[in-house]
Amino acid sequence: MAVDAARTEEGFTSEGASRVMGAACQAAGLDDRGAKLIRLGENALFRLASAPVIVRVARGEEWLPKARVEVAVSLWLAGEGFPAARIVKDLDQPLVIEGHPVTFWHLIVEGDRKATYGELGGVLRDLHSLTVPAGLELPSFEPFDKQELRLNRAVIPEDDKAFLRKRWRELQEKYAELRFETPKGPVHGDAHVQNLMVDDQGQVILIDFEAFCFDHPEWDLMVTAVEHHSLGWQTDQQYADFVAAYGRDLYDWEGYETLRGLQEFGMTTWLMQNVQESEQTADEYRRRIDGLRNDGAPRNWRPW
Repeated sequence: MAVDAARTEEGFTSEGASRVMGAACQAAGLDDRGAKLIRLGENALFRLASAPVIVRVARGEEWLPKARVEVAVSLWLAGEGFPAARIVKDLDQPLVIEGHPVTFWHLIVEGDRKATYGELGGVLRDLHSLTVPAGLELPSFEPFDKQELRLNRAVIPEDDKAFLRKRWRELQEKYAELRFETPKGPVHGDAHVQNLMVDDQGQVILIDFEAFCFDHPEWDLMVTAVEHHSLGWQTDQQYADFVAAYGRDLYDWEGYETLRGLQEFGMTTWLMQNVQESEQTADEYRRRIDGLRNDGAPRNWRPW
């Protein structure tokens, strides 16, 4: 098949994803000429030149349930008037092209600034206050659901795989002992500030719903807490703004260290998927796995 390169053990490549995107656009009646790859991560994101549309190509058929959740969540949040990315409604989605779920989204025209951490805290506070309607089936948060797929397909040394599998088992044991005190509700599942956009009207918009779930709000708070307390990616003032807007600092919770381990593991295996794309990506992966091997050492990880 024409897109087998995107599905092999060598990884999900930009070249293979581009071919899938072209086939999906043809099926949807869209022109893919001049489309530009804007990000390769858990998905490949393409911006069409012919229409104000973003095309998301998932890594494989295993991601189809998540793509269906994305579509359903976008429609729900639109009905709530919540500032969030909007699915293209007049297309039957998700499409499945050669085993890859594909979705189409309205382009958000960005303004001249980035979202702040205070705004992230406020958006999460508002999101967590929503009531999930009857009929919207959302999964629980699964910190381990992608890890086996990632490890099986990763192009990394075998000793790295052995170490990561051992760490995975250790984290599962710690996770089994975790006790939450908060009620469950809507959770974004990947709540970092890069998943907010500010449009040309100044509105802050939440994007990327593939990890959206019904679970405890701590899963959203852990991202920024780890980025600050462990990685030092925000200033003290930026983190204080986040905490003030949301109303809670996860660092004070006894389960923080377990969530820190889960977050850092996920950040490493996420990047691990694309080590073949560039030497810069491979270098950052090596930096991160070196950090996991030495838990007490300072993290010099770079945002990606």
